[in-house]
Amino acid sequence: MRYEDVDQVVEIERRSFPTPWSRQAFVSELRDNAYAHYLVARLDGRVIGYAGMWVLLDEAHITNLAVHPDYRRRGIGSRLLRELERQAASRGARRMTLEVRPSNAIALHLYEKHGFRACGRRPRYYADTDEDAII
Repeated sequence: MRYEDVDQVVEIERRSFPTPWSRQAFVSELRDNAYAHYLVARLDGRVIGYAGMWVLLDEAHITNLAVHPDYRRRGIGSRLLRELERQAASRGARRMTLEVRPSNAIALHLYEKHGFRACGRRPRYYADTDEDAII
């Protein structure tokens, strides 16, 4: 992900999540967070998906992953996740974690397909709905 991608990423974020990250949050991740690694999927020069993670020591934590609504169900999310996994391993990560809403069946299916398994819950993690997060 480059700075010039951020506006398109924010548009996908806004269309994908009830409480989207701000433009400044993405800029800060790119500029200020040495642990952050973000990538985008492009089609004809347009950003159609993105994913991000933090890699600390031997663990990678997925911060976000989203695909533009017009391009979902085409394997783009899987390709982004595979690339995160590849990049995490190349940076020394031996495991990955993330939080996901129990109501997000599509994301749960994607992560399960990639071998992720639930290992806990964070009660009322999502402040916008008081929904738990599955770890």
